[in-house]
Amino acid sequence: MAAGVALLERAIEYAVGSLRVVTPDALCRGTPCSGWSLQRLLDHVDDSLRSLNEAAASRTVELCGAAAPRPAAANPALLLRDDATAVLGLWTALLADEPVSIGGWHVSSPMVAAVGAIEIAVHGWDVARSCGEHRPIPPAMAEELLDLAHVLVTPADRPDRFAARVVVPRQAPAQDHLLAFLGRDPDWRAHL
Repeated sequence: MAAGVALLERAIEYAVGSLRVVTPDALCRGTPCSGWSLQRLLDHVDDSLRSLNEAAASRTVELCGAAAPRPAAANPALLLRDDATAVLGLWTALLADEPVSIGGWHVSSPMVAAVGAIEIAVHGWDVARSCGEHRPIPPAMAEELLDLAHVLVTPADRPDRFAARVVVPRQAPAQDHLLAFLGRDPDWRAHL
């Protein structure tokens, strides 16, 4: 249990750092997620955090589509930072490796935390890039996330959940391989 939660903790800390650079003016910008504005991406991250919260609090996640967006906030990134901190508190307080029921399937708590870590860290990178910031995913974390992504992301996940894999040089850092595997161009730049 500790390894999955520790990875989620590092991913949340990284993503919270990315959320600090979001301004209300940036919400209409594009993101590395093709066709998504930063506002849409933040709504998606909010939904992911709600699911992680639900998993830790009740050991059950219902798959009923995206949650209704929250009322408009001057800066939704501030709400997400608070939510991410709350999620982290719930996950670090878990004492047992109890399964989580996700849409009727039983998944181990460490696996749920690991999937959450991939989601949160990579979207943290997306957020930073959308705001014109260069915030690399820490190398050790990127390596762990890449190993997990190779196990968890299958061809059936493309093109619905992830775009096609992007080719990067073999000697590229783990972050670039992770981003490319998940359908992102590691060299993506925001049009500011």
